[in-house]
Formats: sequence, structure tokens, C-alpha cells
Amino acid sequence: MGRWRPPQPKGSPYITTAGFERLQKELDTLWLRRRDVVAALSAAAAEGDRSENAEYIYRKKELGGIDRRIRFLQKRLPELNVVKQTSMGSQIFFGATVTVEDDHGAERTVRIVGPDETDGKRGNISMDSPLAKALMKKSVDDEVSITVAGELTRYVITDVRYQ
Repeated sequence: MGRWRPPQPKGSPYITTAGFERLQKELDTLWLRRRDVVAALSAAAAEGDRSENAEYIYRKKELGGIDRRIRFLQKRLPELNVVKQTSMGSQIFFGATVTVEDDHGAERTVRIVGPDETDGKRGNISMDSPLAKALMKKSVDDEVSITVAGELTRYVITDVRYQ
């Protein structure tokens, strides 16, 4: 049995201005980090026998990871559409910060962003996620239902705002 897996489907090509700048900064930082790793790799290679040189093996793997991320960002950044102006109405669209309340009365605030800037700790959810898809084009006091892990969850939208 091989390790081949089909490629992941591409996410939506939308991103906020701050998210695009964050990815661009990450790319610039990776190029600087790559320079340091290449210098450390050449120093480790100069030590002699590479087959038992842990530093050399580690730096080769680290360089591979950095190069893979650089290649991804160089391909992805030109494909992205930066959404500069978001809707200021009461309907939910890309870039909206939405507060929802579930059946148990627990409130949750999420911001709908592109898949490249999804971050659960900060409350940023992808516009491709089931919750975001259910929320799109809804307004305050609307009810949405999603099925997660075979369980139906209902949410009531309590607040919509744009930054």
C-alpha cells in the first residue's frame, strides 16, 4: 500500500487585506530563515560523514519543509483575491463578525474569513466551513442548523458587525 493521497480540493480564493499581508510577511521571513538553514547545513556537511551526522540530517529535513512552504505560498499568493471592502449591511457576508447562540444558551463569536487565514483560537472560521456556509446571507434573529458528527445543532444569530 502506497502513501499517495489525492490532493486536497482548493479552498476559496478570497482573503482579507490583513491575511494577505500576513502571508506575504511569512514568505519574506521564510526566505530569511532559509538562508540561515542553508548556512547551518553547509557547516554540518563540512564535518564529514553525512550518514551519521544528526545535524546534517535535521537541517536537510528543515530545509525541505521551508522549501515546501515557500513553493506553496509562491503558488497561492498570486491566486488570491484580496477583499478590501466588505458589506456594511445587516446581512452576513465575507469578513463579518457574527455572534451566535446555540440551543443551550452558549454564545460564540466567529469571523468569516478565507481558508488561508482560518484560526480557531482567534475565532476565524473558513468561509468553506459548514457553519459559515449556513450563516451566509442571513441576518440577526435568523436561525441556522448544521449537522456536526451526526448531531444537529441549531444557532440563532444575535449580532452581525464588520470591522
